[in-house]
Amino acid sequence: MADTLVRNAAVESALGSRATAGDSAFTRNLTETRLTPPRLTTEVGGIRSVARALHDDVDDLHKRTHEDEWRTAAAERGKASVTSMLTELADLGFAWRDIARMVGVSVPAVQKWRKGEKASGDSRGRLASLLAACDLITGHDYMVDEIASWFEMPLSSSAPVTPIVLYAANRADLVFEFASGHVDPEALLSEFDPDWRERYRSDFEVFEAGDGNRSIRMKG
Repeated sequence: MADTLVRNAAVESALGSRATAGDSAFTRNLTETRLTPPRLTTEVGGIRSVARALHDDVDDLHKRTHEDEWRTAAAERGKASVTSMLTELADLGFAWRDIARMVGVSVPAVQKWRKGEKASGDSRGRLASLLAACDLITGHDYMVDEIASWFEMPLSSSAPVTPIVLYAANRADLVFEFASGHVDPEALLSEFDPDWRERYRSDFEVFEAGDGNRSIRMKG
């Protein structure tokens, strides 16, 4: 953290000195850099390195604040009864099998909770976290409507990996990143599974036949 603060101060200092320099100094520096391309390249390269490091720090900070917001929202959601949380998830359009998968229990367990049987505190917390995640995805500027069907949508046509799969694997952070739209979906897939291209490689492709129906054929 100390290195980050020092680096940020250096960037602010560099930008401030450039912004407050006099016109004559600016003209002189501009002339010098025009006459010495290697010096300009070195200076710009240094600024680029600092900018990249700053970008990584800000990205990490955003993820941590987002997770804190999620945990806080989950704690609030957890005050509701298990039955009411299940009802709300069902009203959002989630299938019982998907709820069970993301919460990490069996479908029969979910069915017992629906009938009023007691859930463990851990299961209650996971239900609350799922609802809180839905709140954040639909409440932020992510422009996600019909949250349940969005969770069923593959990140890429190249692999059958959906937000449900990510969430069930305890990678809610990747779910939030996908919802934000700021990251390439295939980059998210690579972070989730570095071997996904080989794992889901297929010699077949889906196409629309002459009768308008979708069919499968060999590639190439």
